[in-house]
Amino acid sequence: MTLDVRWLGRVPYREAWALQHGLVADRAADRVPDTLLLLEHPRVLTLGRHATEEHVIVPVDYLAGIGVEVIRVERGGEVTYHGPGQLVAYPIVKLGERGLLIRPFVRLLEAAMIETAASYGVVAARREGYPGAWCDPDSALPRKLGALGVRVEQDVSYHGIALNVTTDLDDFGLINPCGLTSIGVTSIARERGWPPALSAPSTESVEVAGRRFAAAFRRLLEPDETRGIRAHTGAAQTLVPRDEPATTGEAVTLGGAAAADWMGPAGGPAGTG
Repeated sequence: MTLDVRWLGRVPYREAWALQHGLVADRAADRVPDTLLLLEHPRVLTLGRHATEEHVIVPVDYLAGIGVEVIRVERGGEVTYHGPGQLVAYPIVKLGERGLLIRPFVRLLEAAMIETAASYGVVAARREGYPGAWCDPDSALPRKLGALGVRVEQDVSYHGIALNVTTDLDDFGLINPCGLTSIGVTSIARERGWPPALSAPSTESVEVAGRRFAAAFRRLLEPDETRGIRAHTGAAQTLVPRDEPATTGEAVTLGGAAAADWMGPAGGPAGTG
């Protein structure tokens, strides 16, 4: 079954949101295949449809002054930060055609984040009752590495995940991430102790992480019984994605599956909780 993978580079949130809506309608009508959008956003805060605004802990006027918009969207979950250095992945997938229900699909997305982290040597895992990818989830101060919030309409998923790669973690001080007040937030760069030259937010670091996430997501999405079990266990994974492409702007094969369409950072059109 085809999965079209698109690297979009840095895209304003509202543009990517509109693109998702168009793709959901097209996928529901079978005009396009399942699609995985990979990108990063400029600094923005998104609120789930029932999110509490009190978890934005700085005044809206201050946010406006530093160029951070607050947008309420239709996904579930509380407030989430997006910004440079963070991988955002939006899977537009017709779940019924792949025999997936929403809960197993959420577990699959978590597993893909966990595998992506593992490919950098970062151990992450699920935290029961708190969707996403976590470092030391059972400790006194778990650290959230990746957020997750999905909506399904007409059997098609959208919104998705946000994985901190070289994100400026100070920006999480604007919010209670996902409505939680007693957690830490981390990134691949922080967990690995990358030096400043490598840990500064960059689109390039997000693009590399996007290739790794796409490889893991594609493999886990394939209708293979053992892969399905692995996707749903929630245990920390140590698998490295196969066939990682080295360049953009070319058709590549990920995980031995159908060709993925990668577009350069300037190419292509332009929530999680």
